[in-house]
Amino acid sequence: MAASRWKRVQTLARILGGHQVAPDTETPHVTFFDDPQRTLRRYGTAEQVSAARASGRPPILLVPPLAVPARCYDLGPGQSAVEHLLAAGRIPYVVDFGDVGQAHRQVGFETYFDDIVPQAIDRVLADYPADELDVAAWSLGGTVSLLMLAAHPDLPVRSLTAIGTPLDYDAVTPYPLVKRVMRPVGGAPITGALKVMGGIPAPLVRIAYRALAADRELKKPLYIMRNADDHEALARMQVIDRFQNAMPGYAGKVSLQMWENFVYRDELASGVVDFDGRVVDLTTIRKPIQLFGSHRDAIASWDAAHHGVELLSGSSDVHFQTVETSHLGLIAGDAAAEQTWPRVEEFLDDLDTREV
Repeated sequence: MAASRWKRVQTLARILGGHQVAPDTETPHVTFFDDPQRTLRRYGTAEQVSAARASGRPPILLVPPLAVPARCYDLGPGQSAVEHLLAAGRIPYVVDFGDVGQAHRQVGFETYFDDIVPQAIDRVLADYPADELDVAAWSLGGTVSLLMLAAHPDLPVRSLTAIGTPLDYDAVTPYPLVKRVMRPVGGAPITGALKVMGGIPAPLVRIAYRALAADRELKKPLYIMRNADDHEALARMQVIDRFQNAMPGYAGKVSLQMWENFVYRDELASGVVDFDGRVVDLTTIRKPIQLFGSHRDAIASWDAAHHGVELLSGSSDVHFQTVETSHLGLIAGDAAAEQTWPRVEEFLDDLDTREV
């Protein structure tokens, strides 16, 4: 018993000291457009791409959230969205927004929904012979994608799946409290601080994300000791750690828009967002939409995600799915593998059938 306990302590010390249980493994892919803020990757082997093209299934573009590594869709074996899509016979592309810093103070949501993501769509369809594609996006990636569909209704996008995307910030803790506190001064202290910082730097984003997963962080030493002999469990834990440690920051204008448009004025809830005169109306979207939410999500509450059913009702083809797991768990992990991605595939299969 003493020897076993000592082994667990040794494992804990090694891992906390930086030892990696397993190498960082990526799904095979090709980077066919490389740019710091708009890199585009196609996943799959040549054989998988050939088979998918022959099937006539359109490709799927995965849009990551802002301030989150694009690797969120390919964390590692068994925790990879692209792995599931490839197994279902679909070819996923991922657009990577890269790191941001002081040089990107003037980058706002318009940069993403007017330029970067539409350009990625054009490049995907130039690479893959199809008339249109499907889009799937997680968290703020869903926000960008919805704004894009509303601003550019003629884009060759067949459908959108938005996973864990908050569409009513008054339904997300602690924003209502922050608004009440800031109301007497018009939100000026937060606006001023964001302008001075020129955005939200990566270290603060990483601290905030870990704080939202405080329970996981506090239990990590005990988890390591309990799973000292479980190589797979420790490897999966470290995959999440690497993901958290790679989070970039928010661009200056983006952070201001999130605070002023989304939180303080809660414009997404009404569907009409006014970016200094650039007005986008989400209620005009007419594409098939699938939304996902979770009551266990600490970042995008179930109510905030489910608000999209009412908001996007003009589409007449809006579906909502509940998967009870964490925010990251919605796209990576057991719940994602068993519920999220199979339901996404059912949604896309139904669209395929309609077109036959």
